[in-house]
Amino acid sequence: MKTFKHISLIAAVLIGAFAVQDASAGNYPGRKKDDQQNMITIKGKVVDAETRTPLVFATVAVLESNVAIVTNIDGEFTLKIGETVTSKNLEVTFLGYKNKVIPISDLKDNGGKNIIELESAPIPIKEIVVKPLDPYDIVKKAIRNIGKNYEDVPNLMTAFYRETIRKNRTYVSIGEAVVEIFKAPYFADGRFDGARIYKGRKSSDVQKMDTVLFKLQGGPVSVLQLDIAKNTESVLTAEAMEYYNYSISGVIEIDEKPHYVIDFIQKPSVDIPLFMGSLFINMETFGITEVEFGFNLEDKEAAASIFIRKKPMGMKVIPEIATYRTKYREQNGKLHFVYSRAEVKFKVDWSKRLFNTYYTTMSEIAVTDRTDQEVIKFTGKEKIKYSDVFTEKVSAFADQEFWGDYNVIEPDQSIESAIRKLSRKLKFSDREDN
Repeated sequence: MKTFKHISLIAAVLIGAFAVQDASAGNYPGRKKDDQQNMITIKGKVVDAETRTPLVFATVAVLESNVAIVTNIDGEFTLKIGETVTSKNLEVTFLGYKNKVIPISDLKDNGGKNIIELESAPIPIKEIVVKPLDPYDIVKKAIRNIGKNYEDVPNLMTAFYRETIRKNRTYVSIGEAVVEIFKAPYFADGRFDGARIYKGRKSSDVQKMDTVLFKLQGGPVSVLQLDIAKNTESVLTAEAMEYYNYSISGVIEIDEKPHYVIDFIQKPSVDIPLFMGSLFINMETFGITEVEFGFNLEDKEAAASIFIRKKPMGMKVIPEIATYRTKYREQNGKLHFVYSRAEVKFKVDWSKRLFNTYYTTMSEIAVTDRTDQEVIKFTGKEKIKYSDVFTEKVSAFADQEFWGDYNVIEPDQSIESAIRKLSRKLKFSDREDN
């Protein structure tokens, strides 16, 4: 069915292959020297003002600019800003909370951590339409308004990409890169998004793979497919809507604007695994600002056939969790893709082994800058392909100053610890080889 042609793309490309073997970049010009400037570094943590709970994936952006980043799972962020914008303000936003604007000059720079508290934003009664609402009509209006609400010219984006693989609770592979994204206009026939690696690094512990080399396929290209306002086939088309039930579960504030929360789930009569989740739709413009969704894993065998490209004989792979998240940021009346994340957990069962092993993959991409000026589409040779394994395209971890002035997602505490351990092991192996 045409409607579901991207189901395998969004799901399966996130997981590449299992193979019993040992583990064994494209370049393009970066910023011109004339574009480089002295940078200040702002470190911070975004928390709930009342409970002090970290706010995960909050957006931290420089107002009147395209520079932004998201917080990690500890609510922490690091933002590198050119000195020319220090007179401007930082804006912190999070779903269901009031926006907070802070003068950059008031924040500690170069290592000092700033605690930023956000207050919850309950929706006033007057904002809620009392008359009965049809969630199907709201979603249909969102579909009809995609061309109006999202970018109608190509953009060139700078983004940070990270992917990790955990065996049970231990990180066995970490890869990171600064990438460039060619973002085609929404509803542009024949013009697809593309990504190319500017600078990347990896580290892995093959011994802890326990004879299984778990590969994540697609890299940045796969998480770009989670931009469902562009890749609408699976959820946001009139044809796809026939396979889902929709309901309104509430109203919430995002970026100081009220949004419908529209839940969707596949109808019981549909026998192919689909998605379920929530659309956050602006009550005035009907633009989709955020999406939280997951893959229906009730039929484990059917789901496994979509996720797994290849596996050894005697191994049974069962998907346990598959969750996704996508965020957009409004600027000048248009919504722009800024973040997506995918996390998938598998149970691996060998026929002749007593205990199961769990593998969890995570991949995320955050847009840190963009421009719509002098945008040129990438050539086919430069682009990352769906069949590529990202960690085979980048080199090993090196110096601590690897990222320089580029904005990256702050690693959470467990990832940071894993990076240190894997890096030490890599250096030790290098000394032994020499």
